[in-house]
Amino acid sequence: MSEMTKKSKRLWAYPVILLVAAVATAVVTALLLNIAERKAEERTPFVRLVEVGEDTTDPAKWGVNWPKQYNTYLLTAQHTQTRYGGHGGSEALPDEKIERDPWLKRMFLGYAFAIDYRDRRGHAYMLQDQEQTQRLTKPQSGSCLHCHASLMPLYRKLGNGDATAGFEKTYTMTYKETNQMLHDMGHAHPVSCVDCHDPETMAIRVTRPGLIQGIERLAAGEGEVPHLPSVERWREGSRDRPYDINRDASRTEMRSLVCAQCHVEYYCSSNFKLTFPWGHGMKVEQAEKFWNETTLTSGERFFDYKHQETQAPILKAQHPEFELWSQGIHARSGVACADCHMPYMRDGATKVSDHWVRSPLLNVNRACQVCHKFSEAEILDRVAKIQDTNHQLLQNAGKAIVDLIDTIIATRTKGASEEQLAPVLELQRKAQWRLDFVAAENSMGFHAPQETARILGEAVDLARQGQVAALSLQQTTPAVQ
Repeated sequence: MSEMTKKSKRLWAYPVILLVAAVATAVVTALLLNIAERKAEERTPFVRLVEVGEDTTDPAKWGVNWPKQYNTYLLTAQHTQTRYGGHGGSEALPDEKIERDPWLKRMFLGYAFAIDYRDRRGHAYMLQDQEQTQRLTKPQSGSCLHCHASLMPLYRKLGNGDATAGFEKTYTMTYKETNQMLHDMGHAHPVSCVDCHDPETMAIRVTRPGLIQGIERLAAGEGEVPHLPSVERWREGSRDRPYDINRDASRTEMRSLVCAQCHVEYYCSSNFKLTFPWGHGMKVEQAEKFWNETTLTSGERFFDYKHQETQAPILKAQHPEFELWSQGIHARSGVACADCHMPYMRDGATKVSDHWVRSPLLNVNRACQVCHKFSEAEILDRVAKIQDTNHQLLQNAGKAIVDLIDTIIATRTKGASEEQLAPVLELQRKAQWRLDFVAAENSMGFHAPQETARILGEAVDLARQGQVAALSLQQTTPAVQ
C-alpha cells in the first residue's frame, strides 16, 4: 500500500474518531444529567405550588401539588369488576345485591337494607351512592357520613374546634340535616387526601374519631392483636395513657389503619353514638359478645332491628373487612391493606403509592407477584378456588337461614308461645350475625379463608339447630283451636 493511501486513510479516521468521541461524550453527559435529575426528584418528591390545609377537602387542589397520586385517585371512578366484586361506574346506581341473592332481602326484612342493598363502586362514588340510596326513605343518623364524606371540618364546626365533640353530636342529627350542612360548607366530597394525610408533611394519619375510640377500646381489652404489634407493646408498658393510634402505630400498621377508618363493623342510630364493637377483640364472636353486653337507651339488650317475620332481635353486620383481614395470613405476616390495594409503582426516581384503590386481582403484577413468585394464571386460579368455596358456603348458609325463618313462622302458627320460641329466635340471631359478617365483607373469603369458612360453617349449624328446635316444638305444641 502506498504512503499516499495510508495517509488518506489516517485523514478519514480522525473525523470518525472525533464523531465517536462526541457521541460517547453526549451519551455519558445525558446519563449523568439523567442521574442528577433522578437524584433531584428523589430529594424533592413534590413541589408545593398551592397551599393546602386541614380544611382543604377538594382533592383537585391537592392534585396540583401531588398530580401522580391525584391522577390515579381519579381512576376510582372507572369501571372495575371481578367475579365476586366491584361494579361499573357508568350506571346511575349499581345492581341490587338483594335481587341477585333473594335470601339477603328475606334476612333483612324489617331493616332498610331490605329496601336497597347494592354492589359497591369505587371511592369516587362513596358519597354520591349514599345520597341516592333508597334507604334514606327511612330515618338515618347523621353519623352515617362518618365513612362517606370528607367531613372533619364539619366535625370541628359542630364541636367549636373539637372534632371529637362534633362527631359525637352528629348521631343526634338526621342524615339529611348533616349532609346539607356539609354541602353548605363546600365540603361535600368523598374521601379526600386530607382524611389520610397531614397537609404539612404528607405523613399518613388517622382522622376519624370512630376509629380512634375503637382502637383505644381494643387496646384496653384482652383480644388477640397479632396484626398490631404496637398495641401489644403498649399493653406491656405502663398504660399511663390511652393507646394513641397516631403516636404509637408503626407506618406499616398505619397503611392498614387509614383503611380501617371506614372498612369496619360499627353501629350508629339517632340515639346511639357510632361505635366499633372491639372491647373484647375483633373476631365474630368477640364482637357478638360486645353487642350482647350493650344496652339500648330503652334498656333492652342491643339489636340492630327486629326481624319483620319472626321478631328475632337481629345483629346487622356492616362491612368488616378490617376485622376479617386481621384474622388472615397476610395481616399476620405484616402485609398492609395498601400493599395489595394501593401497591407502589415507579415513576421516574420516585416510588409512588397507586391511589387507584381496587381489587388486587386487577393488578396482579404489582399487588401479588412482588411477594408470590408464581404466574398470574396460577395466582388467579388459587384465589378463584378460595372464593368459589366460600361463595358456595355462603349460599348454603343463606338457604339454611331462610329455612329457619319459614320454620319459625310455621311453628308460631301452630301455637308455640313466645317463651317457647325465645331460644329459637336466639339461634336465628346468632346464625344470621355470622352469615352477615361474611356476606357484608367484600373479599368473598379471601382476607381470611379458613376463618371465613369456620364462620359460615357455624352459621349453617346454628340455623339448622334452630330449625330442629322449632320442629320439635311443632311436635309438642297443641295446635291453636
